[in-house]
Amino acid sequence: MSSLEANIRNTKTPGELKIIRQQGNVPGIVYGGSEKNQNVSVSIKVLKSLMEKENFLSKIIKLKVGGKEENVLPKDISFDVITDEPIHIDFLRVVKGSSVIIEIPVKFINNEKSPGLKRGGVLNIVRRKVELKCPSENIPSELIVDLDGVDIGHSFKISSIKLPENVFPTITGRDFVIATVAAPTVIKEPEKPAETAESEEAAEGSTDTQEAAGVPKEGTDEKSGTETEKKDEGKKPQSEKK
Repeated sequence: MSSLEANIRNTKTPGELKIIRQQGNVPGIVYGGSEKNQNVSVSIKVLKSLMEKENFLSKIIKLKVGGKEENVLPKDISFDVITDEPIHIDFLRVVKGSSVIIEIPVKFINNEKSPGLKRGGVLNIVRRKVELKCPSENIPSELIVDLDGVDIGHSFKISSIKLPENVFPTITGRDFVIATVAAPTVIKEPEKPAETAESEEAAEGSTDTQEAAGVPKEGTDEKSGTETEKKDEGKKPQSEKK
């Protein structure tokens, strides 16, 4: 379990929050359970290193506040619209015996062992996360979908995923789809039939033969030759001139 050090803050104005951020910290709040809400701040450097870890928002961390440790769940992070840096974080206290509603990421394994994907099928992911209601002491870090032996046309529904004890999807009344292995979306264009190619070659060969024999191509203008013949016909023989 990851741990994070937090400091108690008593800020009341936006200006005081700005100073905290300038000092390299992120304001936050701890809420839930029977205790009062607690305003805190955490190191932005340490927080960002934890955020880079997989499934940060679905993992319980140990928060140390004023010498006291408590298990919390990161629930919401706000980011600066320009710098994309975290500017606020909410922590939910994890109280034994209580339930939490949380989105759990779906992880797909054994892609290389799927006959459908090997034949060009496509993994169509409908839900990358599933919202679950979980006991605070039994929160899964991820939901596993095994693609071993799966062929084209197969669909994974929530009923096909093994959930921990007392963990239930918040969507009830229907067996919703998580993912499917679909047929390829790109269809290869068929090759040109061999006989068509051969007939075109034969036609080109016939044209070449006609040209070699002195037969003009279709559409060739024979005007010049015709005019010469007509002119010759109109001339009188030299002997007839007087």
